[in-house]
Amino acid sequence: MSSPSSVPRLVVAAPSSGSGKTTVATGLMAAFAERGLAVSPHKVGPDYIDPGYHALATGRPGRNLDAYLCGPELIAPLFLHGARGRDLAVVEGVMGLYDGAAGEGELASTAQVAKALRAPVVLVVDASSQSRSVAALVHGFASWDPQVRIGGVILNKVASDRHEELLRDALDASGVPVLGVLRRVARVDTPSRHLGLIPVAERRAEAIDAVAAMAAQVRRGCDLDALWALARSAGALPDEPWEPPAYDTGAREVVAVAGGPAFTFSYAEHTELLTAAGAEVVVFDPLRDERLPEGTAGLVIGGGFPEVYAAELSANEPLRKAVAELALGGGPVAAECAGLLYLCRELDGQPMCGVLDASARMSERLTLGYRDAVAVSDSVLAAAGTRMRGHEFHRTVVEPAAGAAPAWGVRAPERRVEGFVQQGVHASYLHTHWAAAPGAARRFVERCRTS
Repeated sequence: MSSPSSVPRLVVAAPSSGSGKTTVATGLMAAFAERGLAVSPHKVGPDYIDPGYHALATGRPGRNLDAYLCGPELIAPLFLHGARGRDLAVVEGVMGLYDGAAGEGELASTAQVAKALRAPVVLVVDASSQSRSVAALVHGFASWDPQVRIGGVILNKVASDRHEELLRDALDASGVPVLGVLRRVARVDTPSRHLGLIPVAERRAEAIDAVAAMAAQVRRGCDLDALWALARSAGALPDEPWEPPAYDTGAREVVAVAGGPAFTFSYAEHTELLTAAGAEVVVFDPLRDERLPEGTAGLVIGGGFPEVYAAELSANEPLRKAVAELALGGGPVAAECAGLLYLCRELDGQPMCGVLDASARMSERLTLGYRDAVAVSDSVLAAAGTRMRGHEFHRTVVEPAAGAAPAWGVRAPERRVEGFVQQGVHASYLHTHWAAAPGAARRFVERCRTS
């Protein structure tokens, strides 16, 4: 196994979304894992769903690298933390290679992450509607930023042997080698709905088949030996691996974390931070478990798709009452997006936990983007005045909750207040990454101890 600072690594990027990054990245992860390598999977940006497929391909938690949420200075340390003891790391990019946070230059782009990791980039190009022009496209991407090293190209959706020949001839003079050619095939079975791919937890058997199909496609079309050599060309990083700050707390408080098909959005570091802060983290499924884990002192409910499971969540009345009892009794509750909806009085007419006197419903409008926020109320996660960055991604609306204070003052892209603080409850649409503010986990666990 490689040392953390010198782990072989590849960044899989593309000129634009829809080029085939997820198929190639997940297929590479699975194909190299089949060779017996311990593969560390990573995803640029705030996406929760792709890492689930990465975890299936590698048997290890998918981890996010988001320079907006965590700051550019944490990218390499978080990467080294996740890649510790692994033979290879594969990083799937986001959007186009140079696309990042709107109006923020390269911030949160795949290019910025590749530079922070000193990693070679494999550019996945949708070649379905071009031949010689592919050389101009690849040349442009390879020369745009001299600090970004395009180590090779994988051509996707190639129609025939003749099409492949034309593409290879055009790229011969580019100086960028062709490391793979994937033929135009029937779409791998990775269905989507209103917020993207359907998470692995909702379709595990089908997802396993989809990952196997991606691996087979990559094995057939890619030069794995050349890709492995490219990954090993990445130099050592000067950074130290990130570590969750540990506290000697004696007795451990039980923190229940919602999981299962309805609540699939979670960053791996959150559990690690809670554990280091003195919590015993126990995962439960609000669709099936009728009571909270024994001894629950605090509750974390992350994102997901409660609107898809509203009827089932509503039908689990014993658990809804247990959540309400904990929250209304002052117990600490941290809820993000789907968790916020679950705490409302109702969701699309279905009774929820009733912790917040608010009603939630589906909307036609997609709310999407990074947010710069400051805490406007003291809560179990942050003192008033604490600045954090978050990400919103939902098609729901929550009518204001009577009797609750706002959680955040959002400063960009527009000024507004957002979320709710009520007793020990912090509920918000903002997804945040606690590695950027490790005090949040400690503050939450301390509140579990004293409430």
